[in-house]
Amino acid sequence: MDASGRVSARGLLRSLGWGPGHRVDIAVTEGVLVVGSTLAGLHAVGDRGELGLPAAARRCSWSPRSPTTSCSSIPPTWSRGCWPTGTPPGRVIVMAADPARVALAHQVLAQLGVCLADLHATEDGGTAARPAVVMPTVADYLPQVIAAAGPGAAHTYGSYWTRMQAAWGERPVDSISASDIEALQRQAITVARERRTSCGGRHAGEHVIAAARAVFNRAVADGLIDAAVNPARRVPKPRRLPSTRRALTPDELDAINVAARSSGNDVVLDALILRLHTETACRRGGALGLRLMDLDVDRGLVRLREKGGTLRWQPVTLHLAARLAEHAEVRGAVLPTDALLRYRDGHALTSRRYDHLWRRLGQRLPWVAAQGISAHWLRHTTLTWVERHFGYGIARAYAGHTDTTGAATTTYIKADLQAVATALAALTGQPHPLATLPHASGDTL
Repeated sequence: MDASGRVSARGLLRSLGWGPGHRVDIAVTEGVLVVGSTLAGLHAVGDRGELGLPAAARRCSWSPRSPTTSCSSIPPTWSRGCWPTGTPPGRVIVMAADPARVALAHQVLAQLGVCLADLHATEDGGTAARPAVVMPTVADYLPQVIAAAGPGAAHTYGSYWTRMQAAWGERPVDSISASDIEALQRQAITVARERRTSCGGRHAGEHVIAAARAVFNRAVADGLIDAAVNPARRVPKPRRLPSTRRALTPDELDAINVAARSSGNDVVLDALILRLHTETACRRGGALGLRLMDLDVDRGLVRLREKGGTLRWQPVTLHLAARLAEHAEVRGAVLPTDALLRYRDGHALTSRRYDHLWRRLGQRLPWVAAQGISAHWLRHTTLTWVERHFGYGIARAYAGHTDTTGAATTTYIKADLQAVATALAALTGQPHPLATLPHASGDTL
C-alpha cells in the first residue's frame, strides 16, 4: 500500500480476472480488510491495476508499508462473520467469489428484502440505500427483451433469440462472452437455409450479432451490466456486400407483368400488387399495412406505414385508386380499419402471397429466379426513373426517406406532395389532380 492508500497487485488481480473497472466491495472487520468481487460493488479496480482503499480503511492503524496477504477464497465460516482470531492487523485478504454462489446470494438477499449496502456502513457511518442487483439467466431475461422490442425487431430476431435461449438459457446474463456470440454466429452461418437471395449465410451471421446487441444493450439500460463490458459490442458485424438489386428494364418489367396476369390462382390480386409497388415504390410492409381508411380515391392517395414508424401519403393514379377501392369492396372490406388488399376468401393479404408470386414468376421466367428478383426490385426501378428525370430531391421524397445522413445540402433538398404527384404523372402518362404540370405519355413505365 502506498502513501495514498492504493494497493497495487496487478499480477494477483490479473490471475483473479479482475480487470480495470471490475466492481468490488471492501469491508473492514476486526482489523481484517476483505475485498470481494460483487456486481453492486461500491469500488472498482483502477486503470493501472490498483485498489484504492476507502477512508474508513485508511483510518485504521495502517502504515503505508503494511504487509499484505492474498487468498483465492475465504472459508465459509468467515462469510458468516466468524472471523479468525489472532489475525495480524493490516492484512489484506482478496476473495475471488464463485459467480454461482454470488447469484444464489443475491437471490436470497432479494427474498429477505436486504441489499448489499445494508450489510456494511458507508464512510460517514450511515447506510447507503442501494438496491441489490439480482443477475437473471438468459432464459429469464429474454421475455423482458422481447416485450420491449418492436414488432419488426421481434419478427427479425425472434428465431435468433430462441437459439440464444437454447444455447445459454441457464447462464447468467453477465457470463456471456464475445466468444460465445461468435460461436453462435458461426453456427447460424453453417445451418442457414438456402434461399433465392442467400449469400452463404452472411445475413444470418449479421442477424445473430444484431440480435445479441439488442439483448445486451437492453441489459446495459437496465443496469445489469456495464456498457464497457458489453460482449455484443466486441463482436464486429461482417461488412455488407454491395447490393445486387438494380432497376429493371422496360422489357423485363413487361415480361413480369404479363407472366403474373397469365398464371396463378388470383391474377387480379397479383396485378394490383405489382402495379401498387410500381407506382408508389413502397416496401412490402407498406402494402401489407394498407387499410380501407388509407385510401383517398378522389385525390389519388394512399397512406403508407413503413419501417422506422414512418407515415406518409403517396400519390397513385386515379385508375389504380378506383381499382383498389373496387377490390376492397368486392372482397369484404367494410370497416375503416379493414385490410385493403385481400384474398378471394376475404382474408387480409399476407407476406406468403409475395413468396408464392415470385416463386411462380421464377418458374415461368428463369432469369427472375437466377437473379433473385423480388418486389423490392420494383422500388429500385421506379426510384431510378424518378431520379434520372426529376433529380435526387424528388426521388428522395418519392422513396419516403426522412433520414438526414449525408452531405449538409440534403437538409435543403425537399420536395412536396405536388412534386411527387407530378413525377408520378410523368412516370405513368396519366394525369393526377395534385400534379403541378401536365405531362404527356412517352418515356413511361
